[in-house]
Amino acid sequence: MMRNKLLKSIIGTAAISLSLMTVQAAEIKTQAKHAILVEGATGAVLFEHDPDVRMPPSSMSKLMTVYLTFERLRDGNILLDDEFKVSDGIWRKWRLQGSTMFLKARQKVTVRDLLLGVIVQSGNDACAVLAEGIAGSEEVFVEWSNEKAAELGMKDSHFANVNGWPDSAHYMSARDLATLSQKLVTEFPQYYAMFKQKKFTYNDISQTNRNPILYSMPSADGLKTGHTEDGGYGLAASAIQDGRRLVLVLNGLKSNRARAREAERLLNYGFRNFSVYPLFKAGDTVDSANVWLGMKAKVPLVIEEDVILSLSRQDRRKMKAKIIYTGPIPAPIVKGQPIATLEISARDMKTVQIPLVAGADVSKLGGVSRLKAAFNYLLMGSAGSE
Repeated sequence: MMRNKLLKSIIGTAAISLSLMTVQAAEIKTQAKHAILVEGATGAVLFEHDPDVRMPPSSMSKLMTVYLTFERLRDGNILLDDEFKVSDGIWRKWRLQGSTMFLKARQKVTVRDLLLGVIVQSGNDACAVLAEGIAGSEEVFVEWSNEKAAELGMKDSHFANVNGWPDSAHYMSARDLATLSQKLVTEFPQYYAMFKQKKFTYNDISQTNRNPILYSMPSADGLKTGHTEDGGYGLAASAIQDGRRLVLVLNGLKSNRARAREAERLLNYGFRNFSVYPLFKAGDTVDSANVWLGMKAKVPLVIEEDVILSLSRQDRRKMKAKIIYTGPIPAPIVKGQPIATLEISARDMKTVQIPLVAGADVSKLGGVSRLKAAFNYLLMGSAGSE
């Protein structure tokens, strides 16, 4: 017998949004060719527009160079005060091509300054020096970038260089950029504050951060702009309000002004129209299930993962949750054994199912007790000894 039990304590008041689940409102639109807005705490997609199309990522792909550098700093392979030398080849190649940190040939530069040269000044030369200093060559660093992209599940990305210089073999999707952006936020809190720096001076040349929302939104704290003729104007952005973080990626806008306006509009839309609701913590008992011929009549149903909801405020009151299991569940039951499912659904949200496990061992009845319990169940529906 399939028994569906309503979870009375939460029905109509809460639901869940798991990683990469879309909960967007259909009416929102964007001028960007590609866009994705992601809830930082849950990974829920609040809005998307062609997020999986491979596109020229321009300087936004420098985030991978930053990621690999942060990773080696965290692991102790390099230090912020380590110095890398600007090779003649890098100086000749990048001194007049695109954004630059204005490095000098054979100059020694600290890793800290090179990172700020990438993040604040978007220096193509700074990326190349980091790559050569860490990997020995840009070519090896590019290989590492592609390996890391695969490891992070970035299925629509391929790197041909370390700074986003236009190349038909160099592409990313908005979703992949959002994934990388989230990883930078969560994995490297000790270095992430660099993205909020608005100005950096090196070799007596001051440059301001090109990220427009750092100046228009007090809650903004990253990440990276990009622009090429083919790709248009793009931005990987993040902002945090009242402890709640959103990550936004845009690309394909027609002007710097449009990029700034659209980024602020979509981030504000996310903060105003959606909320995060903690529902369960790992180890919580959600309910109990009936037991067949066990030493106990019921067994606790326990959830093994944190459940956090990210949903529009309008849909919150229309959520439904129920527990599904084939019952009564026959004894013996082992603690941790999957025996039920928590199912949660809402409008504009794909129904999700979360396993529930037994919260305790339940031994099987024997002999006369089994006969008595079976008889009681036929009369009253009870299948245990209590």
